[in-house]
Amino acid sequence: MTTTTAHPEPASPPAHALTVLGAGVMGVGITVLALGHGLPVHLVDTDPDRLDRAAAKIGDELRLAHLMSALPPDTEPGELTTATAPSPEAVGRATAVIEAITENAELKAKALAEISAKARPGTPLITNTSSIPIDELADAVERPAELVGTHFMNPPYLIKTAEVIRGARTGDAAMAAVTALLAAVRREGVVVKDAPGFVTSRVLHPMINDAARVVEEGTATAEAVDALMQGCLGHPTGPLRTADLIGIDNLVDSLNVLYERTGDDGCRPCDLLLRLVAEGRHGRKTGQGFYTYP
Repeated sequence: MTTTTAHPEPASPPAHALTVLGAGVMGVGITVLALGHGLPVHLVDTDPDRLDRAAAKIGDELRLAHLMSALPPDTEPGELTTATAPSPEAVGRATAVIEAITENAELKAKALAEISAKARPGTPLITNTSSIPIDELADAVERPAELVGTHFMNPPYLIKTAEVIRGARTGDAAMAAVTALLAAVRREGVVVKDAPGFVTSRVLHPMINDAARVVEEGTATAEAVDALMQGCLGHPTGPLRTADLIGIDNLVDSLNVLYERTGDDGCRPCDLLLRLVAEGRHGRKTGQGFYTYP
């Protein structure tokens, strides 16, 4: 299945064109960020129903982002195409491929291997991951020097900073290309070395796990934990509201990656998180997590 959303042609061709793999929460958010800055995006997902839902959500989030003045007001949105398999023409035109599928090392490696075989040599392959080491994924691609990690925060069009992870085999050309792409969407990249969880997830996710344990043990409610972390320690939303925004299923996946690769028992997902995932209470995207959403 392939669909196209037409927009008027820009005065000059954009300097960047993206192929994004995965039409989940992060794939949609990255697509909105790029489209809102005038970049064309080829969005790929094997599930046609998810693609249809994503196309509608992208339109809604573009409107919301503009209302919040999070996107340049005088920029014509980029063209969106969607497909259940990567279009050779679109991948050939892409100046970068961003993989944003679920946080599972085997699935990410498979997706990166397949797209690496189709992308033009020199095209940076960007894996959007919260915890999986980049050099581990580099084994799957044909040209490991082209693989770079990013960790966009959700939603990417509201958060100005992105974590950029340089793997042991990542080349200078790929790093320069990612820096240029982030500049084109008005984002600041902070470069860190490769390690499980990098910086943000290695610090944040065990802390959320501990916050959930406090609720599980009956010491405080989720509301009380978040109120104290906001009022006393300056956390902008509170760790458990943040968990709902991340997606509790994604959080558990990330914690499992950290636990398996570091052996840190603080990264073993607590029973409350596991129970919420089993009950389908994944946070904002399902309407219920630690909190209930409209």
